[in-house]
Amino acid sequence: MVTSSASPLISVDELRARLEAGDGIRLLDVRYRLEQNDGRPGHLAGHLPGAVYVDMDTELATLGDPSEGRHPVPSRAVLQDAARRWGLNIGDAVVVYDDYRSVSAARAWWLLTRSGVDDVRVLDGGLSAWAAAGLPLEEGHVVPARGSIELEELSGGVATIDDAGSWPARGVLLDVRASERYRGEAEPYDPIAGHIPGAVNLPAGAYLNGANFAESGAIRAALAGAGVTDDSPVAAYCGSGLTAAHLALAGAVAGVDIAVFPGSWSQWCNTPGRPVATGPTPSGDIAG
Repeated sequence: MVTSSASPLISVDELRARLEAGDGIRLLDVRYRLEQNDGRPGHLAGHLPGAVYVDMDTELATLGDPSEGRHPVPSRAVLQDAARRWGLNIGDAVVVYDDYRSVSAARAWWLLTRSGVDDVRVLDGGLSAWAAAGLPLEEGHVVPARGSIELEELSGGVATIDDAGSWPARGVLLDVRASERYRGEAEPYDPIAGHIPGAVNLPAGAYLNGANFAESGAIRAALAGAGVTDDSPVAAYCGSGLTAAHLALAGAVAGVDIAVFPGSWSQWCNTPGRPVATGPTPSGDIAG
C-alpha cells in the first residue's frame, strides 16, 4: 500500500536552517541500545541544543508480562503524560533523533504519528550526522515548560499477535532481525530461537546506507526482493518491536505502508501454542 510522498526524514542542513529561522521545532533525544538502555548519561554529556531526553523503557514502552513482549506499547495516558513532559503542544513540529541508526528514534516517530501527531520527522543520520557537520552540542538537562498536547488512542498500522500469525496467508510478513536469529541459529535475548512461520527475513542493513536510510528506490528494491509488491499488505516484526518501527519508517521514506507487530518475536515466543519455524526462507535469506 502506498502512503503520502512527504518524507518522514529531515536532513541536518534542513534542520539547522529551520532552527536558525526560529521555527520552534521540538527536539527529542531518544538514545537507547539493548546493551546500554540508559541513554541519559550520553544525553547529559552532549545533545542537540534544546533537545529533551526521552526514556525508552518508561515513556515509549511499559513493563508487562513476558507474554506482552519486551517493549509493550504504553497506554495513551502514559504516552500523553510523557509528551507533555517533553513540552509538546498541539500543532508542534517535532524532530526526533538518536545515536544508533535511528532505531529508537523510529519508535518515537511511529508512536507519535500513530497517536495523531501530524508533524514528526526523524533526523537522518542522527547525532553523528549533526556532529560530523561541526554543529554545536549542549550539555546538561533540558526541562521545558509542560505541554498540553492531546494524543489519540494508538490506531492504524498496528498488527496484533493473531494478525501476525495469519499475515503470510494474505500478504508479506517481514522479520527484520539478523539472519542468524531468523534462522534459529542464535538467540541472545529471547527464550526460543526461530521465526514466525511464513515470515521473510529482511535485515536492516538491506535498506540502510551506513547510519542513513537508503534512497527511496533502493528501499523499494529491498522490499521487492523480499516479495513485496504494490498490492501486498506488509507487516514487520523484530525482537521487541523497535526495529520493526524502523522498517516502517523506511517504508514511509519509500512510500510503502508497513504495519508493525509491536510485541514481535519476544511476545510470540513467550506465548504458549505459537508455532516456530527455523531455517532460511524458501528463496534464501535476503542479504543484509
